[in-house]
Amino acid sequence: MSTTKGQRIGIWVIVIFMVVGTIGSFAMIALANKNDAADTARRQELEAKYQKEYDAYQAKKTAQDTELSNKYFATFSQYKDKVSTFDTASVKELGKEDLVVGEGTELTPDSSFTAYYLGWTPDGKIFDGSIDGEKLKAPFSVAPGSVIKGWSEGVVGMKTGGVRLLTIPSDKAYGESGSGDSIPPNTPLRFVVMVIPTPEVIAEPSIPEELYRFYQNQGMM
Repeated sequence: MSTTKGQRIGIWVIVIFMVVGTIGSFAMIALANKNDAADTARRQELEAKYQKEYDAYQAKKTAQDTELSNKYFATFSQYKDKVSTFDTASVKELGKEDLVVGEGTELTPDSSFTAYYLGWTPDGKIFDGSIDGEKLKAPFSVAPGSVIKGWSEGVVGMKTGGVRLLTIPSDKAYGESGSGDSIPPNTPLRFVVMVIPTPEVIAEPSIPEELYRFYQNQGMM
């Protein structure tokens, strides 16, 4: 069947629209790919910069921790000899024994401070502490209210440079819940705590806002 002139014109219009639509689609895909490539390159640039800053931060932290370990290891490691068994039933209240009286700033209930420590259970097992072989781990930074009651109350009155033995009843430690596999429920604890001058704060770099947005948009955060 032959087509009329109007039908032929209609067919050509449809074909033209299809061709233009296809070309437009390819153009949009190409533009999207170009934008994706630019975004990827920018994200990688930001990641590389942040990684460099974070590596520098880690290097400074490691150097600081090593310097402090070299300074305090010999002094603090001798207190490992204080670790021994003790009678659970005999621990009725918080016990404080100064092994060394410091000469620096005196701690109050609202003080933040830095310390090395050893903690053990009544069977004489160390469950946590600052000694790692022949060196010390990074010192423990304590803010008010961030530790168990036995610590918060037990360090009050200590001075920087001091060392104190704390005997902590279970209700001022981890109570009826215990803590992990190392500290059963209703377990009293002992700690040796040495307060040191708080070292210079090394600021950790934050993720750039632009990089953060990249991660959010890509569902990575």
